[in-house]
Amino acid sequence: MKNLFKIFLSLSLVTGSPIKAQNKPNIVLLFADDISARELPIYNSKVWSKPIKSGAKDINTSNLKYRAFTPVLSKIAEEGCFIETTFAATICGPSRAMMMTGRYAHLHKWWHNKDKGKNPKGKNGWDLFDSSPHTIAHIAKKGGYTSFWAGKTQMNIEGFPFDEGCFTPGEGSYNKAIHTTDFRLEKKKGDKKIYNADTGKPLAFKSYVQSGWYWKPHVQLMNHPDNKKEFEWWPNNKKAKKTFGLNTYGPDVELDHAFDFMERKSKNNEPFFIYHTSHLGHDAFDFFYPDSKNKWPGTPKINWDGKKYTRTEPNITGDNGVYNTHNSITEQGIHHHVNYLDYQVWQYLNKFKELGIENNTIFIFCADNTTSGYGKSSPVSQRGTHVPLIIYAPVLEMTKKGKQEVLANISDILPTIADVGGVEIPESYEINGESLVPFLTTDKKEHRKWIYGYHMDKTIIRGSLVLKGGNDKWYDVSKTPDDLISFPVIKDWSKVSEAHRKERDELLQIIPKYNLHETEHDAPKNGYGKVPPLTLKN
Repeated sequence: MKNLFKIFLSLSLVTGSPIKAQNKPNIVLLFADDISARELPIYNSKVWSKPIKSGAKDINTSNLKYRAFTPVLSKIAEEGCFIETTFAATICGPSRAMMMTGRYAHLHKWWHNKDKGKNPKGKNGWDLFDSSPHTIAHIAKKGGYTSFWAGKTQMNIEGFPFDEGCFTPGEGSYNKAIHTTDFRLEKKKGDKKIYNADTGKPLAFKSYVQSGWYWKPHVQLMNHPDNKKEFEWWPNNKKAKKTFGLNTYGPDVELDHAFDFMERKSKNNEPFFIYHTSHLGHDAFDFFYPDSKNKWPGTPKINWDGKKYTRTEPNITGDNGVYNTHNSITEQGIHHHVNYLDYQVWQYLNKFKELGIENNTIFIFCADNTTSGYGKSSPVSQRGTHVPLIIYAPVLEMTKKGKQEVLANISDILPTIADVGGVEIPESYEINGESLVPFLTTDKKEHRKWIYGYHMDKTIIRGSLVLKGGNDKWYDVSKTPDDLISFPVIKDWSKVSEAHRKERDELLQIIPKYNLHETEHDAPKNGYGKVPPLTLKN
């Protein structure tokens, strides 16, 4: 099967002929939340994030106790490959827009979470499928994939043609009583305070309205075959209702439903695309310790014995803000979130093997922006944009293994999926990403000459020698420092090489095309006009 697929892939790239549907590899994209590249041991940073909020000065951020342990991600990064420098935007909304459209903000108009261009209808905000109708979901559908979206959404979901979904929290759950759970922070009419719905008490510290997505989560299913309607709150059957409660962990629910989808599609020999937008890595209110300021609530305990993971079943009791976890979950800390992602990747790989699809599935791991308290929403250097990217694809018989000292952008994922699926994106439809397939499967040495990120009106761009931060400082990035961030600032251009100056000038020529926050902030008044359709390569 591998050799047959390789032949079809080669034909697709060289002659433009489509890959036959029954030979198309499955694709799983695990898109983590707020995780810097430095949090993964494979990136070899000597510094990682504190386990608590950023104010604790007495915590050594090079203490191995707080570094994530990722034996599975490390293994597939070496057997597959990982990109040394991958850029996203500095915060989640614009990054997710970049991932889902393959485009930068000058087109999709999501400049920041609360800075989105107006649409032609005069409303604030602009749905991605309106500004960029060839989204990652549309690409997958055209390529013959059935698709599943699991986890975080952060946008209007009803215009994307995903076939099924499991959303945590579900759409419309914010500030609204859902019968399955009271793990929710809400506002009351005429009151500026934020209340914990579980206790009925106002918070004594700053937070934000949210529905629980970790423990006792708000879960909504889309188009599940057992649903009576398109969207249903879960648990929605006797078996699930019997076990749902304090010990139900949202990331487990996402994976269970993704696996259910995979089983059904594999049984019917249908190629599938999983878009798993995990919450792991993102901060959240800790409902088990409501008076604390815990940033990253604990996860179920897991243990790696060198060959496999075992998970301790949580044992949490209590109600109304008074809980006892019976030492069955971890302490808080982002390293525990990264560890749990590693456990879930192990589960994915086992599932591929169980279904007999391990040699016909492409697995991609990356993140939307960098760690909260360290780089998230920072335009300084690449502090906010440098995310991990791991590609594991036995089906491609990749020519690249282990660390790749090249540049990539998360906008590259959409055209990569199009390439694998045999989908032709019309030349007149601007895509800013570049397919990774030619780099991964040939002797090509370089993927991109430069990469781009953004923070509202601020541009972050780098090549192999220099980087311009959103703070308008230029950095010498020809060598990578131990902390992956402390690049020397270039104060005197006469003291760097001619190659440095040449690359700076080339980057300065690129910036005006994309830095349109001031001049073209909103969508065009007449929209983008008629968009040419996607086609299959022939």
